[in-house]
Amino acid sequence: MYCRNGTSGTDNSNNDAPIGPLYNRTQEEWWFQHHRGCDAFPPIEGEFLELPANGNFTVELAHNRAFTTLSYDGKFTSAWPDGKDHPDDWNGWGTDGKPAMCLKEDGAMHTYNESSAGGTAFAISYESNLEDVTMDNLVVFTTLEHTPWKRLATYQVPDLKACPEDGCHCAWLWVPNGCGQANMYMQGFKCKVTNATSTKSLAAPKAPVFCADDESKCVKGAKQMIAWQQFTGDNIETEQWVTPNYNAKCGWSNGAQTDIFE
Repeated sequence: MYCRNGTSGTDNSNNDAPIGPLYNRTQEEWWFQHHRGCDAFPPIEGEFLELPANGNFTVELAHNRAFTTLSYDGKFTSAWPDGKDHPDDWNGWGTDGKPAMCLKEDGAMHTYNESSAGGTAFAISYESNLEDVTMDNLVVFTTLEHTPWKRLATYQVPDLKACPEDGCHCAWLWVPNGCGQANMYMQGFKCKVTNATSTKSLAAPKAPVFCADDESKCVKGAKQMIAWQQFTGDNIETEQWVTPNYNAKCGWSNGAQTDIFE
C-alpha cells in the first residue's frame, strides 16, 4: 500500500494519511493522492497486494492504520472500521426519535446503514511505474456492493493475466452515496496477479455513465474509475444531489468484472 507509514518517512502505526477524501482538486493533485504526498511513499520493494486469478482477496477497511492488524498486533481492531463495537443492524433511523440521518456515531462511513453504503472497487493497470499509470490503462476489475461497512472486505478477481516482473499498480476506489460532502476516494497499491494462466489483455477502459434512470445508457465492458466533483479530470456527470457509485447505477455488476478483456 502506498502511504502505509504516512508521509513522515518513518514507520507510523497511528497513521490516517491515506484515508482522506478527494474533493475539488486538480487531477494532478488527486491522482493517487499526490497532494498528500502519498505517491512519493511506495510500498516496501517486493511487497505486493496479491490478486489470485479467478479467486478472491481480503483487505482491511479502516479509519486509521491503528485499527488494523498492521499496527499494535491488532489489539485495537474490531469487526468495524473504527475499532469500536456496533450492532450488526447499525443504522441512522429513529435515532433519538429523529428522522433518518447518517450514522451519527461515525460520519466517516457516509451512510445510513449497510444497504445504503455506496459500494467500493479495485482497479488495475499493467504498468509497473506509477508515472505510466493513466485513466486510459487503469481498469476497474472488481466491485463490492454495500461497502465500506465492516473492517474485513473480500473482493473477487476475474481471469487476469500475470503482471510484469516489477508488478502492476492497483487502486482502491469509493464514492460515498450521499451522507456528507460529495467527494471520492482513491488509494494506491503495488499489486500482482497470482495463479495466472490467461494471456488476455485488458480492453481500453471507457468513462462510466450514470444510467440508473435508463439501463440502455450503461457503458458495457472495461470502464475507468469514477472521477467526480473535482476541479479537473472528471469523467462523469450527474444532476445535483445525484451520486454515481460503483454499482448498477453506473453499469457495474457486483463482483469480478468478466467483460473487461479485449
